[in-house]
Amino acid sequence: MKTTISKLSKYNGEEVTLNGWVYNMRSIGKIWFLILRDGTGLVQCVVVDKETSPETFQLESSLTQESSVTVTGVVRTEKRSIGGFEVGVSKIKVHQISDEYPISKKDHGADFLMSNRHLWLRSKNQNAILRIRHQVIKATRDFFDNNDFILLDSPILTANAVEGTSTLFELEYFDRSAYLTQSGQLYGEASAMAFGNIYVFGPTFRAEKSKTRRHLTEFWMVEPEMAFCDLDENMNWAEKHVSYVVQWCLEHCEKELKVLDRDTSILENTLAPFPRITYDEAVKILENKGVNFEYGTDFGGTDETVISEEFDRPVMIHRWPSEIKAFYMKRDPNNEKLALGVDMIAPEGYGEIIGGGQREDDHDILLSRIKEHNLPIEPFQWYLDLRKYGSVPHSGYGLGIERTVGWICGTKHVRETIPYPRTMYRIEP
Repeated sequence: MKTTISKLSKYNGEEVTLNGWVYNMRSIGKIWFLILRDGTGLVQCVVVDKETSPETFQLESSLTQESSVTVTGVVRTEKRSIGGFEVGVSKIKVHQISDEYPISKKDHGADFLMSNRHLWLRSKNQNAILRIRHQVIKATRDFFDNNDFILLDSPILTANAVEGTSTLFELEYFDRSAYLTQSGQLYGEASAMAFGNIYVFGPTFRAEKSKTRRHLTEFWMVEPEMAFCDLDENMNWAEKHVSYVVQWCLEHCEKELKVLDRDTSILENTLAPFPRITYDEAVKILENKGVNFEYGTDFGGTDETVISEEFDRPVMIHRWPSEIKAFYMKRDPNNEKLALGVDMIAPEGYGEIIGGGQREDDHDILLSRIKEHNLPIEPFQWYLDLRKYGSVPHSGYGLGIERTVGWICGTKHVRETIPYPRTMYRIEP
């Protein structure tokens, strides 16, 4: 029976065939042990001189780490082994003897590991992180699908900016310029006017010259957009979404979190409702902590960490100075100097994982804002049309998958949360 390591418990006492790679080996006389990995887990395979052919037993001297093999044997319970089972080997078929594997147990520098990212993915920790990423994405899709949202894909090539022209990747598009998308939000707004509640999910690109542990030039965002929705309801959706994802991962990623030695106590607190504070209240926290902060500017990484330390779960900061928010952000009707925006800050120094807010739904006001920001009118004409044909109050947000995965996993750098990260200095492998 051909199966995978993750399903061995179903075949206790039966002969199975596993395809995989040599993770490690050791021997004690006439018995040697092969630790096999197949992408779903690790299992100890026991090779006994009298229970297999001489050809199979003698493979111990030629097999190397990461050699590809097919192992046939009987599954049996062994509580001391990885996963509680082992395989008594009857046959090993070799597909390829690996060259000396460049990644060893010794410490390697970040540059070496990133240059060998295509191989580093095979390690236990990286496997665990990317399995958790898979579950974060699955839980996100399930959350929105179960709440009657419709997935509407947005284009990656666009003619206009969302967050500002300084962080755009520009490219030639036949006889004109085009840009890699910073966000699917503008198209998400159009889709929401057609379908009600939608979400956009895909890669986004920011040409930010940032070298912090929180930044990538290419990352994935999920961006729900809701018609007939104000800022408060938007925050309700955001906290329910994040709470659902974290609780799902606690339930379905216990093994992976254990591999990462993740302290899950704060994750267990991630239950709605989340604390909500205004920008002014957040600034007050910084002042009380003795942080030298200039009112009217955005929070830096250290500022976000200091603010988050006051809470045992993510905190939402809303009503920001309008000057530092995007042109499309609706203003607070009680204070024109404030924008109806919200950022969600994760605990433990992981920073902003959500940014969003209520969108300006008045045509003339939005047009004036585009002009104030010195943006060209023509590329935004279709976006302005949304305010002419059945405009409604609407809101949305974007959740960064990589930062969310980094927080849940407790990783030191966001580059470990995506299979092949792109940064200022790296576009390979």
